[in-house]
Amino acid sequence: MTIEAVLKGMDVVFETAPGVFSPAAIDQGTSLLLSLVEFAPGDKVLDLGCGYGAMGIVAARLLNPAQVHMIDNDPQAIRLAAENAALNGVPGVHILLSDGFRTLRETAFTKILCNPPYHSDFSVAKHFIEKGFNRLAIGGELWMVTKREKWYRNKLASVFGGVRVVAESSYFVFQSIKKQNTYAHRASR
Repeated sequence: MTIEAVLKGMDVVFETAPGVFSPAAIDQGTSLLLSLVEFAPGDKVLDLGCGYGAMGIVAARLLNPAQVHMIDNDPQAIRLAAENAALNGVPGVHILLSDGFRTLRETAFTKILCNPPYHSDFSVAKHFIEKGFNRLAIGGELWMVTKREKWYRNKLASVFGGVRVVAESSYFVFQSIKKQNTYAHRASR
């Protein structure tokens, strides 16, 4: 299947397949997150749980593709992300099969973008938030979009010391900024 869309004012095209997240259209939460995040020329970006690559490819089109990393634990998603990077003119983006942060060695990201699997328990989101914090540079931002608010608001505030939330339709976009190298509170939730 092929999706054509306009994201951040750019025409993009993505090959998808059954079994990957949102195969028929760009997820509304992904579009909302991308509409809110602003990229700076020196950003080092991670698309965490990239799926077929929408957020990472948009970031790579706006920046140098070498500044963008994309990871997912699904081999089919990684294959599609690589195809879509080439299809959208950003073959230099870094794409890696990784279960969360377990295989990724890169650090000092300035932006981590994530649309986590929020219909499951919170173990994946907890890993993404806690390990994402550890991989950000001071001043780096973690951006997440979900359809649930309370747990994410509390968890991000306990780790980062604060969170900004934008609610639109049935989605919540969270932005937390790393201000110090240690969690704001013990991350026990």
